[in-house]
Amino acid sequence: MAKNTSLYFRIVEGRNLPAKDVSGTSDPYCIVKVDNEVVARTATVWKNLNPFWGEEYTLHLPMGFHSLSFHVMDEDTIGHDDVIGKITLTKEAIGAQAKGLDCWLNLTKVDPDEEVQGEIHLGLELLKDTEKISLRCQVIEARDLAPRDISGTSDPFTRVIFNNHSAETSIIKKTRFPHWGETLELELDPEELREEEGTVTVQVWDWDMVGKNDFLGKVEIPFACLHKTPQLEGWFRLMPLGNNEVDAGGKLGALRLKVRLVEDQILPSMYYQPLIDLLVESVISPTEDSSALTMLEEVTTVESRQDVAMTLVKIYLGQGLVVPFLDYLNTREVNHTTDPNTLFRSNSLASKAMEQFMKAVGMLYLHEVLKPIINRIFDEKKYIELDPCKIDLNRTRRISFKGAVSEAEVRDSSVELLQSYLTSIIESIVSSVDQCPPVMRVAFKQLHKRVEEQFTDVFVDVKYLAISGFFFLRFFAPAILTPKLFQLRDQHADTRTSRTLLLLAKALQSVGNLGLQLGHGKEQWMAPLHPIILRSVASVKDFLDKLIDIDHDTGKTRAVFTASVTVKEGFLHKHKAEGPQLLSRFAFKKRYFWLTSETLSYAKTPDWQVRSSIPIQCVCAVERVDENAFQQQNVMQVITQDNDGQLHTMYIQCKNVNELNQWLSAIRKVSIYNERMLPSFHPGVHRSGKWTCCLQADRAVAGCSRTHSAVTLGDWSDPLDPDVETQTIYKQLLQGKDKLRLVPENVLDGAECTVQQMKPCQGIAARLLVVIEDLEQAHATFQRREKEDATSVIMNP
Repeated sequence: MAKNTSLYFRIVEGRNLPAKDVSGTSDPYCIVKVDNEVVARTATVWKNLNPFWGEEYTLHLPMGFHSLSFHVMDEDTIGHDDVIGKITLTKEAIGAQAKGLDCWLNLTKVDPDEEVQGEIHLGLELLKDTEKISLRCQVIEARDLAPRDISGTSDPFTRVIFNNHSAETSIIKKTRFPHWGETLELELDPEELREEEGTVTVQVWDWDMVGKNDFLGKVEIPFACLHKTPQLEGWFRLMPLGNNEVDAGGKLGALRLKVRLVEDQILPSMYYQPLIDLLVESVISPTEDSSALTMLEEVTTVESRQDVAMTLVKIYLGQGLVVPFLDYLNTREVNHTTDPNTLFRSNSLASKAMEQFMKAVGMLYLHEVLKPIINRIFDEKKYIELDPCKIDLNRTRRISFKGAVSEAEVRDSSVELLQSYLTSIIESIVSSVDQCPPVMRVAFKQLHKRVEEQFTDVFVDVKYLAISGFFFLRFFAPAILTPKLFQLRDQHADTRTSRTLLLLAKALQSVGNLGLQLGHGKEQWMAPLHPIILRSVASVKDFLDKLIDIDHDTGKTRAVFTASVTVKEGFLHKHKAEGPQLLSRFAFKKRYFWLTSETLSYAKTPDWQVRSSIPIQCVCAVERVDENAFQQQNVMQVITQDNDGQLHTMYIQCKNVNELNQWLSAIRKVSIYNERMLPSFHPGVHRSGKWTCCLQADRAVAGCSRTHSAVTLGDWSDPLDPDVETQTIYKQLLQGKDKLRLVPENVLDGAECTVQQMKPCQGIAARLLVVIEDLEQAHATFQRREKEDATSVIMNP
């Protein structure tokens, strides 16, 4: 039974942070680590002790994790950044909250003795001879130790301690992946053999020539374990020294965090098929009465509706039935709506499903349409303001012999700039019919048809509003408002650019409403944009007519993106390691990269005619590279295998840790089903006759660190996984099982229920309950087998 672990976290804001700069303020940002590996970095909020970030992430961690930590730093232009404080959450603490954490947490001081990482490979044996009693400890190797020296490495040695006995290994210089292969032996007194409470401690230290040694971690093994199992061997996780983190009472400030852990045991596919069949039946043979989908909506909470909607979209994409699925939900929504002005205005399953569907299949399209304009707005950083109450003349920059700039000049300049930006956005959208994914166009065509059938006597604009409401109000406008959340930018906008984006999003919402509500709101200062909005209505309607002018069969798809579509692209720096030549930090050359589900290719520039390509099917690992390998940060490696079984490595440098994680995740996703993935890799490079990571001489020696092939960032490009997705739906139904028993079979959504109708249900609900109970039983059986297997291993090591 496979395990699926997903970690959702949102760094909302900070408060009362201490001032680290001479100006009496700080420039805070957050670094997020999972088991001491950096997975995200927020934007820096300049000169602010109460910063707002609002950044959220999803991590898929199939192998699980131990801790999640948030380090708050103060960015300095010169010298090293200052540490403000940190918050560490264990996996157990996060998992104990069924609905997740959502609270303020005080920052604590960063203690170097607590910043440990890595594992150590040990063998322990209790020897009982007639002449002597001894404890033998084989110190074999360690991996992923914390770097304690300025070079990005450590000089580790190991110390074994039991009572007053101790022994040490040799020191291995400049490595985080030491191989000792040494045996240490402690002679014990006969009285010590009878001890049950003692502990064998194995400590790892970084040797320093000057000053005290640095702690790298420890393992504690109860002596009683050696009585039960005289011979132990395996990899042990290194633990911190044990100094309890002291809450500074808020003196270091606090963070507001939202964190949620989802852990699932995934059954074999055959167990989920009955539930899939019921979901497929809902859209293949729709009825006016209840279906599995309507039952699911009945028991789904408002908080979980968005996750359920996205999961359903992926299930039906995998089945090639996403258009019938959306049509089924939209038809029910339209038929139950009497006032066209309220159509799709609620957060119903239909509304959420359409919203998530557009993100799943239309994100690349959105990037193609909006990214050039968004980049232009960010680059120009113009001061724009229309609200007279918010115009700040001190924020304008103008060189003039006429003196200060007036409010009227600021307004006129703002109107001109906004009109230019808005015109570019509208023109880019209305000319993008051919770029829009066919499956989106077919879905909108079906929606247009259902609305037209239901509201035959209502004003003609309602059929346009139904589509534009999703297209403009729920897709393009939110992307303009928060480009980072739609991967249009790596960082959130600064205050000035954020205001420009907000004004443009408001204007585009009015465009999506076809100008029908102009002049009725409180924001009359938006009036200078009304003419351009009204002029765009005709072109928007024409665009929508062309958008839905498509053959129904064209939109059939079973994938989030096709092979020919570019999943990710951009400038990176590459160095391909071939042969024994010296690898220099200056060997990295700027290249433009394209990633599709079939190839990773690159060229000198985006317009360069000749491209070099790597087939994705040849990729067998995509991993980080240690900083000390090239004395460079944010370097990754793509390891491929040719037809002769030879491994080749390409080293690629990204500009920051977020870009690094995005590229790692993107390449891992398109190669996740490759058959020849490596179990281990070298985080260093082979230079001067040895690996810089583990110091082994053999270039072909097995890797010294485990690979992370399935560790990815969760987003719209996640590969379809029917088993994981169906497990999510099962959990929702399981939580609402009691409510499901009482759902009246012959009552439609929103209708009144009589006492007589509140009885154990028949038909589709009964079939759903059988499926849920069968899955419950399957989970229980597999969990019982796992416990029996674990017990067997303990009893027979």
